[in-house]
Amino acid sequence: MTQELSAAGAGEDRQEAAQQAVARAQVYAFLAAAYLYPFENWSEDVPLMPAIVATLDFAPAFPALDAAPLPLLQAAYRHGFGAAGSLCYETEYGLPHEFRQAQELADISGFYRAFGFVVGGPAGERPDHLAAELEFMHVLALKEAHARLHGLTEYAALCVEAQAKFLGAHLGTWVDLFAQSLALNTGDGPYPSLASFTSAFVQADAARLGVTLTPRSRKEVKHTPFDPDFSCAACPIVDLIR
Repeated sequence: MTQELSAAGAGEDRQEAAQQAVARAQVYAFLAAAYLYPFENWSEDVPLMPAIVATLDFAPAFPALDAAPLPLLQAAYRHGFGAAGSLCYETEYGLPHEFRQAQELADISGFYRAFGFVVGGPAGERPDHLAAELEFMHVLALKEAHARLHGLTEYAALCVEAQAKFLGAHLGTWVDLFAQSLALNTGDGPYPSLASFTSAFVQADAARLGVTLTPRSRKEVKHTPFDPDFSCAACPIVDLIR
């Protein structure tokens, strides 16, 4: 009987851990969608988020956001991020040397390849785009949940370790600086509040995993040297103004 109760308790713990991982995955997926140019209206899912976030005892409260018509959301995105959207790229924060940027992009891509995560698609974004990094965390959390539900303890631990390392090496190092930069560049609209929550959520998730973050400072940020061969022709937003 004692062994049966112990097995039942372990099963309940595994189920709860999997549910927590799924909830985290849902938050990361929502945030990832919000930082791409809104061809679809992500704000329609806002009413679902407070209840999901509330199931995570480590997470900050979800901000009070209202759903907005798609044209207004698109205008807010252009106002906040501009046509180039340079605020959304990790290597634009404190990594002005092109060789150093290439190293960071290679490291990020290495994380992605290890878990079968492929960037690109219709959005055509770089690996260091905020949406890509958030979506990668979404994928890792889902993989963790699947492993826990099926009793794959070692693979679940591997997914947790990858989340901790990725937050400590990449997403967690610059997301607060991103939120600060957006607040300085955008006075109102949904994005500054969402960015503040994103930063707080990522930092809280890192703390939950025992990760000590080393955030970058605004004083470290320098402009990326201009590439004379640069062209906006491949940017998907160009199609919007043709």
